[in-house]
Amino acid sequence: MISIIICSRTEAISKYLLENIKNTIGCDYELIVIDNSQSEYSIFEAYNIGIKKSKGNYWCFMHDDICIHTKNWGNILIDIFNKNQKIGLIGVAGSKMKTKMPSAWWNCPENQQVINILQYYPDRDKEKIFSGFEQNSNVEVVVIDGVFMLARKDNSIKFDNSITGFHNYDLNISFEYKRRGYKIFVTNQVAIEHYSTGNTSREWFKSTYRIHNKYKNFLPLQCDSSIKKENEIFNAVKFIEQGINYKTYRIVFLTWFQLLKVQTNFKWHLKFLKRILFKK
Repeated sequence: MISIIICSRTEAISKYLLENIKNTIGCDYELIVIDNSQSEYSIFEAYNIGIKKSKGNYWCFMHDDICIHTKNWGNILIDIFNKNQKIGLIGVAGSKMKTKMPSAWWNCPENQQVINILQYYPDRDKEKIFSGFEQNSNVEVVVIDGVFMLARKDNSIKFDNSITGFHNYDLNISFEYKRRGYKIFVTNQVAIEHYSTGNTSREWFKSTYRIHNKYKNFLPLQCDSSIKKENEIFNAVKFIEQGINYKTYRIVFLTWFQLLKVQTNFKWHLKFLKRILFKK
């Protein structure tokens, strides 16, 4: 049985999503909706509450603003798990690498991204984003996006309640499964439509630094190729630039010190110092 766990921004999920799950899953399931309409919980706390209540052999964490277009998706995903007992986590978007430097999972070369999602946009036509499946329908990655995640139940794994807010829970659970020796996959066998777009913010920035600091001795992660120094530099510079815009200068300097260890002789350092000193 699959335990579907949803952190809902309203008192109850929409009837549309309720019917969508019922009509497409194709296997036994239980629905655990955590009412977070009053923002009482972080998403880490909400999902842990759902885990504690769950009775299924699999945990499915999904956003409350999606539509699943694939019939019998529950059995399709369970079959993937059954064929490889080392798989712990399956999603519909993710990356084959994760730098040690703080960044979003999608801040990586295009050939490292594996994505199968129909993305809705408020100001333009929806887009089918499909990449990374040149060889197989199921591709190994190291991190997945939190829009839809199916996990093999493991009572030793939970989300980190010490991390507040609503960002980076997907990195958190991905790293926890990897730490325990599980493999993570993205599949193109389940079609998901997502009705909102993600965005970065000051809260996201602080959360991203914290999650990377927590796992600093475990990162970087990669599947089929080594992470190059330029990948680390690129993500560090991008993250520092974001931090300057958010005026989170403590994290900016801590990240800059990390960058200095990676690349000392770098003209960008002088540009960075001038910008900070003269607030340009």
